Amino acid sequence: MNYRKILDKQDSKIREQFQKFLSANGHLFGLNPPINIVQLGLCQPEDSDIYRQALQQAKEELKNGGFYVNWLNKRNMEILPILTVRPHTEAVYHACFSSDGQRIASCGVDKTFQVFKSETGEILFQVDAHEDDVLCCAFSADNKLIATCSADKKVKIWNSQTGKLIREYEEHLEAVTCCQFSNGTSPSLLATCSHDGLLKLWNSDLKCCKNTLFGHSDYVNHCRYSPDDKYLASCSMDGTLKIWDVSSANEHQSIDVKTDYQTNDGSQILLKCCCWSNDGSKVMVTARHYLYIFDVETSDLFSELEVCHENIILYCDFCKTGPYVAMALSHYVVQIWDINSSTKIADFNAHFSWVYCVAFSPQGSSFLTCSEDQIVKLWEMNKVCKPSGTILQQEYDVAFSGDEVIVLVPDKEQRLLLINGKSEDVVFESSAQDVSVTCCCLSSDQRLAAFGVEDGALKVIEVPSGKLLQHLDGHRGSVQHCQFTAGEKSLISCSEDSTIRVWDLTTDQSMELKGHEESVKCFKILPNSRLLSWSYDGTVKIWDLVTGSMEQDFHSHTGTVLSCDISPDATKFASTSADTTAKIWSFTESSPLHELKDHRACVRCCNFSPDSNYLATGDDVGEIMIWSVQSGELLRQCRELSVKKDDGWMTNVFFSPDSKQIVSSSAYVKWWDVDTGVCKQTFYTNGTNLKSIHLCSTFRTFVTIDNLGILYVLQLVE
Repeated sequence: MNYRKILDKQDSKIREQFQKFLSANGHLFGLNPPINIVQLGLCQPEDSDIYRQALQQAKEELKNGGFYVNWLNKRNMEILPILTVRPHTEAVYHACFSSDGQRIASCGVDKTFQVFKSETGEILFQVDAHEDDVLCCAFSADNKLIATCSADKKVKIWNSQTGKLIREYEEHLEAVTCCQFSNGTSPSLLATCSHDGLLKLWNSDLKCCKNTLFGHSDYVNHCRYSPDDKYLASCSMDGTLKIWDVSSANEHQSIDVKTDYQTNDGSQILLKCCCWSNDGSKVMVTARHYLYIFDVETSDLFSELEVCHENIILYCDFCKTGPYVAMALSHYVVQIWDINSSTKIADFNAHFSWVYCVAFSPQGSSFLTCSEDQIVKLWEMNKVCKPSGTILQQEYDVAFSGDEVIVLVPDKEQRLLLINGKSEDVVFESSAQDVSVTCCCLSSDQRLAAFGVEDGALKVIEVPSGKLLQHLDGHRGSVQHCQFTAGEKSLISCSEDSTIRVWDLTTDQSMELKGHEESVKCFKILPNSRLLSWSYDGTVKIWDLVTGSMEQDFHSHTGTVLSCDISPDATKFASTSADTTAKIWSFTESSPLHELKDHRACVRCCNFSPDSNYLATGDDVGEIMIWSVQSGELLRQCRELSVKKDDGWMTNVFFSPDSKQIVSSSAYVKWWDVDTGVCKQTFYTNGTNLKSIHLCSTFRTFVTIDNLGILYVLQLVE
């Protein structure tokens, strides 16, 4: 290892810290180009030996041109996973613990299953298991066997220590969706269910099925043994939850969820997953965004939990040591509920894509998740079940005042927060809004905040008191952007309704600027009371803010205009578009000065250098191009050679004051050398898909929020 001296082999404390560091970040070490482990070490808690030694080495490397950043608000580390593993090359459909909690098995689209250590993530072995997607895997109670089932209609049993195939069954007629061993009975019984509408019980000592369970009339999606192995629960696309007597293989109970428990929105009931409470008295089943909990003895509904409407519950699991159920949701989220009080105790973005599975450890102190993003993560219960897990949205505003960093941002509950970025202290928190907050802004003196919502309204509040000063109605569509004018006497907003409004905050009256034919994406305020706006209609327009009249209309692109920037000398502007071009314009001419055509994808952002000599543009394949403003010549391309196909949309690019460096936001944050086009440093956020980045005027402090809702305040190491 290039940075071996970080690990002091004589100090067991450092060895333990370093092992945890590797477990949490090991999935990054296979990236190309290689990750800088010193930069990764700077993301560790400041009281750790890893951080101290990484900081010392970073400062040494600064003497030779090194470039490093500190993550100042590291309290977010509390809700990060303790283990992150990327065992598969495609989506991970299922993962499970061994009964002693020492190992984890996972399987997925790449047709393999893998077994790795739950403490370190060390891969023990990988097996090319099936001819199609492996949909589920399970350890036997004695940990000697692993079962897998697949879309290839086969069920297989393997030696869990060696990966050697022991049995192969081909009696199901369609994809086999779930497999589970009994919890402790001897001999161990494997239960499987399938799209053929059947459940089957298997004894691994036998070459054929022991029992077939008939009763469902459609796909059977999931099955689960009761804790005492007396019963087997199953759920199906036919809308029923059935409980089977294992000894007789007969149906014991059937609950018609589809008929008896209609959703409030009238949507079809689709039963996806089922599980038992730890005492076996209750059985649970998921149906779209509902979890129904039934009393096993009476079949009565015990309680009904509803997650947000935008999500589908893909999996659920019950804790063996407490009254907690965990749910894996389609929109990257994991929720944990206390079923006794029907209270949600954790709600956080766990992955970058759909979360297919969640499973508690046998001890109940941790749980794993796996996802379409190819990653398996291990989380500690006592860290995720905390208020510190506030999920922030990616529409935010930042004010830099001396050494202070003030962030205005809505959270997932639609509350507006004013946060001290460095300490993460919440200065102000509003009540939850009835509709989604879509944009927000701070006044220059940070005494006022404004925010727009999905129904077209804007609100102006006093900070930090939170007193509502104005409620502004006028837009007929979601507000896309808002900004105070100098002196805070006016507020400007643009909307999906294709209009811009200038609000007089002394009278609550507004002037409507009409001319765009589609949603107005954003605007910039120009000198001399003028405004530049751009739209999905492919045009850029200049407005007089005093009269409301349109001064100029640039039919600039054949696709959506995604961004614009004004040259520092205020003589030119640039536009970028989904039509894969960027253009440089003079305010005095109707035709572009230069059309920049070298991008291969949507050009999403642009920025002039402070000296007005260069224009940087960024596109949807993660490439930055640097152009001569005078000639339109392409001077430099900035892109790392990577085996990854998707480095993420380039959402922001900004020059440093001396025009020698560029910072960009895409999948992660990167800093580039303008002269060479080389990436000087990458900061790997825990999430990805950064929508924007804010920076102070000195190019020392940077602020962004990832798609997991984590705030990052970054500062150059000097």
